[in-house]
Amino acid sequence: MNPILEQISNIGIVPVIAIDDAKKAVSLARALVAGGLPVAEVTFRTAAAEEAMRSITREVPEMLVGAGTVLTREQVDRALDAGAKFIVSPGFNPDTVRYVLSKGALMVPGTATPGEMEQAMSLGLDVVKFFPAEQNGGVAKLKAIAGPYKTLKWMPTGGVNAKNLMDYLSFDQIVACGGTWMVKKDLIAAENWDEITRMTREAVRTMLGFSLHHVGVNCGSEEEADRLARTLCAFFGFTYQMGNSSVQALPAVECTKTPGPGAHGHIAIGTNSVDRAVYHLGLQGIRCREETRKTDARGKTKAIYVDGAFGGFAIHLVQA
Repeated sequence: MNPILEQISNIGIVPVIAIDDAKKAVSLARALVAGGLPVAEVTFRTAAAEEAMRSITREVPEMLVGAGTVLTREQVDRALDAGAKFIVSPGFNPDTVRYVLSKGALMVPGTATPGEMEQAMSLGLDVVKFFPAEQNGGVAKLKAIAGPYKTLKWMPTGGVNAKNLMDYLSFDQIVACGGTWMVKKDLIAAENWDEITRMTREAVRTMLGFSLHHVGVNCGSEEEADRLARTLCAFFGFTYQMGNSSVQALPAVECTKTPGPGAHGHIAIGTNSVDRAVYHLGLQGIRCREETRKTDARGKTKAIYVDGAFGGFAIHLVQA
């Protein structure tokens, strides 16, 4: 996957910004970064868009800036000159797509029909925007037409919000979602950066969906693990299950037959996406142990350990 697309996928949510005053762009970008979304699609719906992109690129270099609502070659040139790393259009214009690709830039054109999607694929694109998403049938439509397009991925935008975000992101052919709910124009106009950061952070938490998956207890032998698991099942009505390396008291406790990471064991934290969790934890300076990464047949991470010990326990991220 294109490195910029991979970064967008890891971030998961792309705030779509229509800004009227370029002087507010840097503060807005910093509010989004503080909330955990270091990416923005700045739309050419306003006269301030070009200068806003230029200011963000210069003052907030950690922000991945893209240009949205790009309709003409002239806008493509202005956006790229202002520092945009990707170009997004509301519809599918083959001429614009070819022009962006000739510049060596990333293009995510808007599509609404299988015909438009096939045209995009014929030009070598493997990710397109689905717009307006909700008005065009939402994730149900994408799932219905996905069969012939297994190599195509979508970035739905239009009607995506905090309530339906995970309906989209739980479909594995969706690379990310574009949205405006955390960057409403009234919040920008009022310079309510704290609220934008709060809503952004809430969106990230919804996307990652962290929850306690289970606790792993290090035991010294299979007999000790079996005894502890049976005791927990008898006490609390958990379900007993013998495994290769552990004995389970489902769904709460894993009793390992031999000691694993952590002095006492591990705490398994479930998440909607381990890959996105690793990325977002990394933004906070929290690292994961690459040698512990386990992937599925599609290459997606299904489990990984966080670096360090916490109260004598290791922390294990697992796919929920």
